[in-house]
Amino acid sequence: MFSFVSLSACCCLPCLITKPTKSPSSTPQEQSPPISIRRVERTSSRRSSGTSIRKPELVKAPKPPSSPPTKPNTDSNNEIKLIITAASPSSSSSSSTSQPTKMADRTLQQILTQLRSNPGAPYSEASSLLSKAKILLLQLKAATPTPGTNPAHLSLARDIYEQGALFSIRARNPDAFTRYVSQLQPFYEQPSTAANAAERNKVTGLYLLLLLTQGRYAEFHSELETLSTRAKENGGGEIEGDRFLGYPIKLERWLMEGSYDRVWKAMKSREVPSEEYGVFSEILTSQIRSEIASSSERAYPSLPLSSTKSLLFLDSEGAVIDFARQRGWLIRDGQIYFPSSAATTDGEGVVVGGAEEEGDEKEFSRMVIENVLGYARELETIV
Repeated sequence: MFSFVSLSACCCLPCLITKPTKSPSSTPQEQSPPISIRRVERTSSRRSSGTSIRKPELVKAPKPPSSPPTKPNTDSNNEIKLIITAASPSSSSSSSTSQPTKMADRTLQQILTQLRSNPGAPYSEASSLLSKAKILLLQLKAATPTPGTNPAHLSLARDIYEQGALFSIRARNPDAFTRYVSQLQPFYEQPSTAANAAERNKVTGLYLLLLLTQGRYAEFHSELETLSTRAKENGGGEIEGDRFLGYPIKLERWLMEGSYDRVWKAMKSREVPSEEYGVFSEILTSQIRSEIASSSERAYPSLPLSSTKSLLFLDSEGAVIDFARQRGWLIRDGQIYFPSSAATTDGEGVVVGGAEEEGDEKEFSRMVIENVLGYARELETIV
């Protein structure tokens, strides 16, 4: 006969696992691993002789896999930083706007380098580069000086305009040169231009020479007054001491004095400050010759051909003959006869022109004398 072990219905092979409770004072390292207790109860039943049921055993439950410790504070901070960087519109907009500015700045530097390194370039090529530079200056809002403009961009604009003025003078384009000088005036009134006074005085001196050659003496002296006032305000010395400004000032003084030989020597010597100033030498020489010729016509009836060559600063007698024909002078036997008197075939001087003018002058003189005598008679009667 066999005896069977029966278990109660209510506890038929159940696994009662008790979960450990956490104490508030315990830390994750101090907590003991969870233990599962399996309880087996015996009931009274018949069993065979010699058989017994084992006592209840305590079985250790398997240790659950440990999860790595998390750092909530660090991860959350990183997430917040990433969110702020992605959502900030100022950083993206500033980076997007700085790129075109840097490109325009770099392109302007390249154009300025090309203009300075090749001063003898054709005016058409220089004009094309200057047009591109002006468009870039408009993009940088530096075409004219304003309080909010970057000083570096203002310096670039001033240098570009100065190169444009010099190329205009080399191309003998006075209108374009005058426009560039007008654009440069607001820049020259800025305090930052003191560091580049050499280029400023160079362009200003060329402008003074242009006014002098065009006979605009009132504007010439007005510009001198402005320069003198600016020099006193900035604590500078006399403007005549500058080699660019002093050159046109000396020429104007000698022209007013009639010292044409000093003007001629100055234009032919090393006193010319730069190559651009030599452009006006031909114009001034032509004006001096015209003034000397007009004075000679009023002062002399005729002059020897050899003396006229030195008087008019001409290189040869052939150049004198060409100049005399342009003026309408008569050349005979090595002598130049001016329009007021000419030589006849007999060699006797006769008046061929200006007879009516001489009669008018005599009539005017007679009227003046009569008026003076009339005033004297009236004064005598009054006394």
